[in-house]
Amino acid sequence: MNNEQAVPLPGAQRARTQPQVGPLTWRQWLVCAVAGVGFLFDTYEIVVQGIVVRPALLDLTGWAAGSPQFNRWVGWILYFPFLAGGIAGLVGGYLTDRFGRRRMLVSSIVLYGAATVGAAYATSPAELLFWRCLTIVGVCTEWIAATAWITELFDDRRRRDAALGFTQAMAGIGVFMVAVVYYLGVTYGHLLPAIQQSHAGWRYALLFGALPVLPVLLARLRLPESPRWLQLHATGSLRRPAFRELFQPQLRRITIVSSVMVASIYGIAFGVILHLPRIVPGLEGIRDLPRMQQEQTVSFVHFIGDVGSFIGRFALAFLAISLLTRRQVLSCFQLPGLVIIPVLFAAAPYLDVTVLACGALLAAVALNGQINFIGNYLPQVYPARLRGTGESFAISVGGRIVGTSTSLITPWLANFAPGASASSKLAFAAATTAVVACVLGLVTTRFLVEPRQDITAEGS
Repeated sequence: MNNEQAVPLPGAQRARTQPQVGPLTWRQWLVCAVAGVGFLFDTYEIVVQGIVVRPALLDLTGWAAGSPQFNRWVGWILYFPFLAGGIAGLVGGYLTDRFGRRRMLVSSIVLYGAATVGAAYATSPAELLFWRCLTIVGVCTEWIAATAWITELFDDRRRRDAALGFTQAMAGIGVFMVAVVYYLGVTYGHLLPAIQQSHAGWRYALLFGALPVLPVLLARLRLPESPRWLQLHATGSLRRPAFRELFQPQLRRITIVSSVMVASIYGIAFGVILHLPRIVPGLEGIRDLPRMQQEQTVSFVHFIGDVGSFIGRFALAFLAISLLTRRQVLSCFQLPGLVIIPVLFAAAPYLDVTVLACGALLAAVALNGQINFIGNYLPQVYPARLRGTGESFAISVGGRIVGTSTSLITPWLANFAPGASASSKLAFAAATTAVVACVLGLVTTRFLVEPRQDITAEGS
């Protein structure tokens, strides 16, 4: 493997060095389509956790919302699944490099499907936590294998950036679907078959995630393995990956900076944005409404924010194929986010719900552009035989173990935060978390390493 750091080419020169390529083959289209559907429902399962945790705990326990016991279980249900997913992602990334991309994609969808159904039928907080842990384990493993698979499908940098950007932009639709499905479940759940003698909207929202399991599984069974991985495997170049290689001199800076960057982005997502559905029911004019109307208002705010998620992910996809450097692309979302997100949550208890929803849209644009950046950047900075291992370390350790711990920290801070209500205390705690995470991300970007232009020239 070449031990030198990649140096970004100037925009015009970089554009001239791209090889001429023909149209996509049917196989490339199929891989991208199946991966896009996978990203859509992976993101649905991650985001739905934030909107269902409050009504699920209210139904399963009867605890008062905002009480210390309630906040403690909110933190556990939001964090421990990602702690489990982070650990499993490390193992899954290693297995992805060791045994192939396709095999891990097939096994992860089977686990994901079974766990999703189990969560919908949970009868206690502990049971819900158990099934959600298994669901996120499947999601985390799948994401690593899918991004490595797509990266190795294209030799041309521009096409590779487009494939990574637009397939992962499908995650924006997954976020968008959360609000729609939850609203339908809350409003029309009484017309659907009961789940555990209940017509609770949160149960239908969880069960919806199992919808694509069978068709996606059948499609993945028919898809080919990554040609790049097969080439390395056939030539005997695929040495067993080791995590210590990520800290060799040529990769050390990439690994450390990427992990901190991902931690900051996940910190915003899980320590700030994910708590918005719990803030809305306590707002002035909302707290006195019947519970169904409260949950419908939560869906409305979530829906408007989901539009921003969709915009942010596709904006990143277009910026990724521009002539900007990776640092410049990421800064396009970080700088606005540094202002919008902390201010929005600090002011949330005093805002009209429509104004809050518009602010949620802007915050979602800033956040989701950064989230989509992760999947576009990481697969391109590691050599093929370490691609799954490197991605899994940054995502699993930086994101899902360290970054998502803010979902535990923010409810804990809310117990001590100033405010006249549980909702205002939570909003203030989220604003504090947002300042720390946004500043950390902006500082880390200064040390980001530009990816090499031709991944096929990498050593094995």
